[in-house]
Amino acid sequence: MEQKKQQQQPGTAACEPQIWIDSVNQKNKADLLEWMKGYAIKLVQVNGQRTYGGPPPGWVGGAPPLGSEIFIGNLPQEIYENVLIPIFQTVGKIYEFRLMMTFSGLNRGFAYARYPTKRIADLAISKLNGYEIQPGYKMLVCRSTEKSELVLDGLPGFLDRDLLTSILGGMTTGVHAVSLYASRTTDMTNMAVVKYNSHKEAALAKKNLCEGVQVLYGCPFTVSWLQQSMKHKIQVGLMEKPNAYLPPACDDVKPEKITSNAVQCLSLFCERAKLGQPVYQIKFLGHGTFGWLRFWYKVVIPNHDVPFSGYSWLVGDKLIPTDKYQQAKEMVALHILKELGFAVD
Repeated sequence: MEQKKQQQQPGTAACEPQIWIDSVNQKNKADLLEWMKGYAIKLVQVNGQRTYGGPPPGWVGGAPPLGSEIFIGNLPQEIYENVLIPIFQTVGKIYEFRLMMTFSGLNRGFAYARYPTKRIADLAISKLNGYEIQPGYKMLVCRSTEKSELVLDGLPGFLDRDLLTSILGGMTTGVHAVSLYASRTTDMTNMAVVKYNSHKEAALAKKNLCEGVQVLYGCPFTVSWLQQSMKHKIQVGLMEKPNAYLPPACDDVKPEKITSNAVQCLSLFCERAKLGQPVYQIKFLGHGTFGWLRFWYKVVIPNHDVPFSGYSWLVGDKLIPTDKYQQAKEMVALHILKELGFAVD
């Protein structure tokens, strides 16, 4: 009974309840709770990893640079942050500590610690690699790979870098840079390399993009980590420039300057081609996961034989109605430009 009361102490709710539901390793779990209470430590568990900091209380300034995170392996499964964090704090302040967890509440044998600088991370590696944390358990401590770049492959050729950056900024956080290349797997589509500010933001972005609707303007796309072999080809200039399309038949009506605003671009194209101005019908249908908003559209261009219609998605759960409509209209216009064989350069 005393154990149950201790688990319900205020300040411990940040730990997910399911990690305490069985009798596995109860003494160490109780020690962890006591340590959290005594030092006012907050731990947050999400999807199999438990995190301290990121940033910790009292942190001033931005996130540490890439290269400041270390990997910690060969851990006894029954020990927790109350043992590990004090050890890794002996070399310097910890910005973030992430312990990988099983459902039963044991650790998975590895963790990550992020320090304010690369120098402190190097010091932790030199001092703690091979440290015997328990008899028979010498920790492996080395530099974390800290992947921060994703590859989105199969993107439509009319998406330019600025527009794609804007779209990803609404779907994920921490986008640092976007580069476009011709796809190496699918004809007439493009591949984007998206660099994030941190491994954590990149991992969350990958999760969100894979769980969301992996279609942009009717084109299915894949999401993966940037592999070293691909990175090398980019660095030595072996990747082809992104695809962009404009049928020869449209050369005589191509605007002198194509704007990044797809609605304006389509309007100008229709004016030059004497097709008449597009008439948009958009109906919003409901929300999906991660803020996706599904909508139906129909666009009639007076002198074009067939109207354009279909379904699409945008990230619109926090937009006011007029902004939702304008963003949907922009997406539809881009889709029609693709159908007409037109490209926004």
